[in-house]
Amino acid sequence: MIPSATIYNPQSAKTLIDEVIERSNQNIYACYQCRRCASGCTVGEETGITPDVLIRLIITGNREEALDNALVWQCVSCYTCGTRCPNNIQSGRVTETLKKMSREEDVIPLNPNIAYFHDAFVQGCTRWGRVNEMEFMGYYELKNIGKHLVNFQFKKAYDEIVLQVRLGASMFKQKRLHLKLHTSRGRKEVKQFYKMALKKKATLKNDKKSGIGFRLD
Repeated sequence: MIPSATIYNPQSAKTLIDEVIERSNQNIYACYQCRRCASGCTVGEETGITPDVLIRLIITGNREEALDNALVWQCVSCYTCGTRCPNNIQSGRVTETLKKMSREEDVIPLNPNIAYFHDAFVQGCTRWGRVNEMEFMGYYELKNIGKHLVNFQFKKAYDEIVLQVRLGASMFKQKRLHLKLHTSRGRKEVKQFYKMALKKKATLKNDKKSGIGFRLD
């Protein structure tokens, strides 16, 4: 991943930079690669890529690798990178923007389970205004187990079911799993926001297909 950050593609760089800056509201041009964010990144060692490298991929116009990497999906939004940055660049907002762009362009994540987790969280929040543990984990596991079944990995599907049943039973026994359905006020407004987001996503997709939107001047 890191060597690719040295390949400069001027034609696509400006388009990608402008889009990320506008959507994240972060001036990534101000990054001078001091790597203070890298030293504090809580998932950098696991993902193999740090915020400074990610910003470098954007600056050099490596769109494919900027959208398809482990950091975009595994960033925990701890904002340690932003507090350490001398130019106040919140890299967490950059990774969140790239995650949205990745979904809009139907990029398959390196680890699909993480995408399933995010989808389950959003679905639960949209429906009830809050996340309910049973529904949340049920939706996630259906997607996860379904992936194994589609690929004819029946042993993995069975092992996953056994693992989650045992884990669920243990959590319930220790009163760490709640069966009660929780809701919140303003659910209709949340659903409206979600519908607006989906509509905007569809519009962006159509604009990109037709060549409208983020273009070189």
